[in-house]
Amino acid sequence: YHGVSSEQSLDALKALFKYTADPAIIAAIIIEPVQGEGGFYIAPFDFLRALRALCDEHGILLVADEIQTGFARTGKMFALEHAGIKADVVTMAKGLAGGFPLAAITGRADVMDAANPGGLGGTYAGNPVACAAAHAVLDAIEEEKLCDRANAIGKIILDRCNQIKSRSNLNCVGDVRGLGAMCAIELVKDAASAEPAPQLTQALMKVANENGLILLSCGTYGNVIRFLVPLTASDALVRDGLDIFETSLTEAVNRVA
Repeated sequence: YHGVSSEQSLDALKALFKYTADPAIIAAIIIEPVQGEGGFYIAPFDFLRALRALCDEHGILLVADEIQTGFARTGKMFALEHAGIKADVVTMAKGLAGGFPLAAITGRADVMDAANPGGLGGTYAGNPVACAAAHAVLDAIEEEKLCDRANAIGKIILDRCNQIKSRSNLNCVGDVRGLGAMCAIELVKDAASAEPAPQLTQALMKVANENGLILLSCGTYGNVIRFLVPLTASDALVRDGLDIFETSLTEAVNRVA
């Protein structure tokens, strides 16, 4: 949507290696398979596969930040699975324990075992209650087929947002994107220029809150509304929220006009 291809991104990275940073001294490349605060941009799967190959070529660790994308959110247990690759190290939290305070890091055995005994740890690491909650979450993901549920929720959201985008009286939706139940709609001043519309986004969040719906923005310019619906939400509840969203967007457009 913003005109940067996988090939251009890889060329930029290779130029960085050639002119700015010697790849021989780079320990790791860290990437979010789907950007969170950055605007819910989905890393193209061909780019991720090429990045994996580039890291292998130079002996660089590939670290995947799956804190927002992990645990069924994107329709797979972890988002990198969509690209058919594995990271050397994966960070995870949020959905891991269903609201309990827990984060984890895992990876290849030779990487995880590289630290000296006692070299990794924390005062409250391995809290048994949080770990028990994580076990329950993993059971629920499997038993309730939440990967499939994420895809179903995502389809409802994306279908509705694309319908909103196609409305002739609304010219403020620049892009609709998502992977599983990690979706976003990007608001612009007009579709032709694609100029970010942070003022409209702020107005939308205010109106939606007045109408009983909490929205959260993200992106460089604060003009992206994210949809992170609980995977346990019913279809009816998701559609109710989207009804409020559409009504609120129309009202917000009129307010800032």
